[in-house]
Amino acid sequence: MRITRRRQLEASEGDLTPMIDMTFQLIAFFMVLINFTEVEQDQRITLPASELAQPPDVPYDEPLTIQITKDETILFARDELEPDALLPALRREAAIIKAYGETKKLSEVTVIIRADETVRTGVVQEAISACQEAEFETFALRGKTSDENTLIMRE
Repeated sequence: MRITRRRQLEASEGDLTPMIDMTFQLIAFFMVLINFTEVEQDQRITLPASELAQPPDVPYDEPLTIQITKDETILFARDELEPDALLPALRREAAIIKAYGETKKLSEVTVIIRADETVRTGVVQEAISACQEAEFETFALRGKTSDENTLIMRE
């Protein structure tokens, strides 16, 4: 009887390069797809601080953002508008939404208004009035959360 020695098996190592490559591709993929909340924000606007300001519990289904800068320029749909040009732009947007009424309705659209802290209240009210004339119903005003007491108590 012949006894043969078994060969000692060498430890085999896997090549990690494809796995590392796939990891970087997934990171790049998710960075492109992630909806950053700052996408709809313009850095020229400093939101007013309020202790009552709170982020929404759930994201809005159909948001429509109107931004008002310090010099009362209105930023809407990537355009800079004068206050009197907002209503026609909103009517165009409402017509587009109505045209696709099977999937979207004006009642489902939330108009988000981001106004700089120095903007006069009347300008914000005019923007809301223009939205109401264009038949939008739901509004959300943006502000920064503050720990300080921002409510004014009058006697």
